[in-house]
Amino acid sequence: MAGRDNQPATVLITGASRGLGRAMAQQYAAAGWRVIACGRGPSAGDGIVQETLDVADPVSILDLARRLDGMPIDMLINNAGIRGDTGGLQTLATDDFLEVMRINTLGPLLVTRALLPNLLSSQRKIVANISSRAGSIAEGTLDDDDGDYAYRCSKAALNMATVKLAQDLRADGVTVLSLHPGWVKTDMGGDEAVVPVADSASGLRRIIDSATLADTGSFRAFDGRTVSW
Repeated sequence: MAGRDNQPATVLITGASRGLGRAMAQQYAAAGWRVIACGRGPSAGDGIVQETLDVADPVSILDLARRLDGMPIDMLINNAGIRGDTGGLQTLATDDFLEVMRINTLGPLLVTRALLPNLLSSQRKIVANISSRAGSIAEGTLDDDDGDYAYRCSKAALNMATVKLAQDLRADGVTVLSLHPGWVKTDMGGDEAVVPVADSASGLRRIIDSATLADTGSFRAFDGRTVSW
């Protein structure tokens, strides 16, 4: 994938040291992209640049932005996230809830703000927030009654953040998406998950790679289906 001046287009992925983020980093690198894989651990693969990032730490986010100052970033994929407590109302704990919100909702907003100059200097200008159908008010509990209050609330809030970012950044030509990766076979997804991580990653890539400003503010699943808010 060529970017400005026939240089490889650049994608930055948070939470890329394992699971879905790692798979997406490896797939983009194999497709010829320049990949900046951000996380608290290594993300192996040829063509992948590793950057340390803790999305829960505003200082870490600003340090990343300083290191990447002046580098165009065509796509920002806000993938880093945690699930938190799943025991329901009785086990809801303040610190756990706030940590999930900090990482899953505030983190993507702060990363997007910090790297906005990089996005604006690129050709593609796409922000993809890895959300979840669990955060859909309309669909999130139709066939899913897990007691993960913090995760659901954080993803619902991330969806609103997507809509607001799409509204605020449209004039700058930035496309912002919310994406549902499916119930993926990762450490977070658990043993009963049904979607292979490579399938989720490739499905998400198809949506992100083909996105235009006409798609901004939309909520899509990895298989292309539109998810209700």
